[in-house]
Formats: sequence, C-alpha cells, structure tokens
Amino acid sequence: MNRTKEFLIPFVGLKLGKHHFEYQINNAFFEHFEYNEFQNSDIKVAVVLDKKSNILELEFKHKGTVNVPCDLTGEDFDLPIKGKMKLIVRFGEVFNNDNEELLILPFGEFEIDIVQYIYEMIVLSVPLKRVHPGVKDGSLKTEALDKLKELQVKEEVKKEDKEENIDPRWDKLKQLLTDK
Repeated sequence: MNRTKEFLIPFVGLKLGKHHFEYQINNAFFEHFEYNEFQNSDIKVAVVLDKKSNILELEFKHKGTVNVPCDLTGEDFDLPIKGKMKLIVRFGEVFNNDNEELLILPFGEFEIDIVQYIYEMIVLSVPLKRVHPGVKDGSLKTEALDKLKELQVKEEVKKEDKEENIDPRWDKLKQLLTDK
C-alpha cells in the first residue's frame, strides 16, 4: 500500500471555507523517507485548509515526541517537539515549489500532496543538540557522565599569581610610556 495516498488532499470537491485534517505520525511514516534518526515517534499533525476562490491556504501544526539518543550520554529519551508552518497554494501555468511558503500548481490539478511538507516540518523542528533532561537537572547518573566529569579540565588562575608572572621586559616598556 502506498502510504502517501493518505496525505493527498482532493481540494476540487471541497466547499469554500476551512477544512480540518488530522494525522497520527509514527516511525512507519519516516521509513518511507528512509529516515532512521528516531527510535520511536508519536506525533499528531493538524492541517487546516482554507479554500478561497483562487488560492488555498494551509496551516500545519504538530506536537508530539520522538525518541532520540542523547548527544552526551548516548541514552535514549523522548524529546518533545512542536511546530507550525504555513503554505499558500496558487494556480499557474507550471508547477513551482521553489519558495518554501508558496506552491504554484498547474490549473488542471485537483489534489495536493502534503507528505513532503509534513516530513520537513517535523524533521526541522528537532533540535541539532539533543541533551537528556536528566543531564540538565543533574538527576541522570551514567558512566559516560562520570567519565566526562573525571576528564573535565579544571583550571584555576589566581589573579595574584598572574601579576607575579609578568615578564620584566614589559615593565621596561611601560616605563618608556610614562617617562615622557
């Protein structure tokens, strides 16, 4: 079965006004794109299509969790994500999707495929740096964190020691400035 058929919206038969569509996204959705960054995902996507006489306005919103490994510890955790995006669909002579917020469909089209827009919106809402919440609040205890603490550079520079270690040649140069 072609999974993307569920994301085709036939707008020709719809009345003018707002129409709501909801989708539940899981890992099977991402397998279609051969995207395997998530161990598990549970995301709800809501799409509002506002059909007007000569354009379509789509508003996408998503909220859910993706299970990803922590960048510091390697521990898997559920990362909450959410986001939204708007898309305007106009009609013209040729197909054009160069602009991320504007899609131009040929006049004869009767449906719009939103699968790519949903995929990009979700993937781009995941932060580049993924840190387990237990690392931030200090409640997570792992061997990786213990090793990081052990290897952390501890540099304590005292101001007094810094002044004592000044090269005597600098003192001579400073005297040249003050002797004028």
